[in-house]
Amino acid sequence: MGPGSRGAPSEAGPDYTSTVAVAIDENLPGADLVRTGLDDLRQGRESIEALLVLVGAPRLRRIGIHVPQSGGALPEHRLYQRLAESDSDTAHGRYNALIRRLVSFERAAECGRR
Repeated sequence: MGPGSRGAPSEAGPDYTSTVAVAIDENLPGADLVRTGLDDLRQGRESIEALLVLVGAPRLRRIGIHVPQSGGALPEHRLYQRLAESDSDTAHGRYNALIRRLVSFERAAECGRR
């Protein structure tokens, strides 16, 4: 599923009201982060979870999960910066842990589609 295949965002801003194209299995590792991130994106919040979903957006979209478009580039940098704001000493480890959970979710979701 390529960009633009779900319809273009309105001129008023990004499309945060669309629903998930496939159901998210809550038993998958990291499903809680993905669900929260998607909800936050739809509400216009740039939370840690929302930024994590934006990092994984290309792969999540290929899986069939509709990730709202977001203005702004480099979600990886914004995620790290957000983590460093609360505790710069542990930001690197927490960033890596979040990315590992995202990848675990993506892999499990891909396996479930086969």
